[in-house]
Amino acid sequence: MAFLTEACKLKRVDRATPLCDGSRPENSGEHSWHLALYAMVLGEHAPDGVDLNRVIRMLLIHDLVEIDAGDAPIYGNHDIAAKEAEELAAAHRIFGMLPGDQGADFLTLWLEFEAAQTPDAKFAKSLDRFQPPNQNLASGGGSWLDYDVDYDTVATRVGAKIANGAPSLWDWIAPKIRAFFAA
Repeated sequence: MAFLTEACKLKRVDRATPLCDGSRPENSGEHSWHLALYAMVLGEHAPDGVDLNRVIRMLLIHDLVEIDAGDAPIYGNHDIAAKEAEELAAAHRIFGMLPGDQGADFLTLWLEFEAAQTPDAKFAKSLDRFQPPNQNLASGGGSWLDYDVDYDTVATRVGAKIANGAPSLWDWIAPKIRAFFAA
């Protein structure tokens, strides 16, 4: 119960990406839930052999470290190595609240997501990068305007991750992003 109570704190972590209606920033709890739903709805775009149940589990826990480390906006400037160390310490603390084997399982799953080397993790990471551009498009630019980015920045920081785990999703959204920046 201590872990579940601690996890509730994720709802207090605001992200750079706005809700689709642009009314306020999304919080990390909402983001994690939304990504799990993305996996359920868009699972047909996963490469063969991807275990959607594992992907959903990854997506539900992937940002719990933000309880301690905060959100690191994809277009923000931060020390990547320092942020990774902060998140790893947070993962050990937060998943350490669970019973031994369960905590170890959650930590292993989180580390797999972060490494993005397995087919499951690549697809999960692609969804993590696919959702924000959809919300930015729906909200009239969202964090793209806030961070003054261009298409090439989006393609580099987001597109490559999407294409790595779900090429058809990048093929679908890339023209929409390009059209937004051309307008």
